[in-house]
Amino acid sequence: MAPPLRKAMLTVHVAASVGWLGAVAASLALAVAALTSRDVQVVRAAYLAMDVLGRTVLVPISVASLLTGVVQSLGTVWGLARHYWVLFKLVINVVATTVLLLYTQTLGLLADLAGDPSATLAQLRSPSPLVHAGAGLLLLIAATVLSVYKPRGITGYGARSATATATLRSSAAS
Repeated sequence: MAPPLRKAMLTVHVAASVGWLGAVAASLALAVAALTSRDVQVVRAAYLAMDVLGRTVLVPISVASLLTGVVQSLGTVWGLARHYWVLFKLVINVVATTVLLLYTQTLGLLADLAGDPSATLAQLRSPSPLVHAGAGLLLLIAATVLSVYKPRGITGYGARSATATATLRSSAAS
């Protein structure tokens, strides 16, 4: 990948990933408010906001993070399957995006319930958004740590690929 394109893709990937982390943190704050507030209107508003945030922000930037991450890995020396840290990030991203896509249905149901004027505070209370946002935040922080520290460890494929490259270089030099 040409350097200008690589840098552009990296910029989009970092922006999407950081945005995803921030949006999950906002969802966590809303989930805490929904679970702890004694004001039914605050709880209703929190669920409605989580639904909008999930559909319009979380889903698009999680998919953008996944797609740009794959493009980045395929277009750089890191590769998609050469280093364990890249594979772990991919697994984290795929799992988090899949759970998020499935969980948007639950957020929609909670928002529908929040829109029902006859729903009581007890009926509205659900720990589910707190659990999902908390777990999502932990996964995204783990992916961030992997990106920064890039722990050593090459996969079997990466080792074979490095050996094949070295063999080609030495035979070309001969």
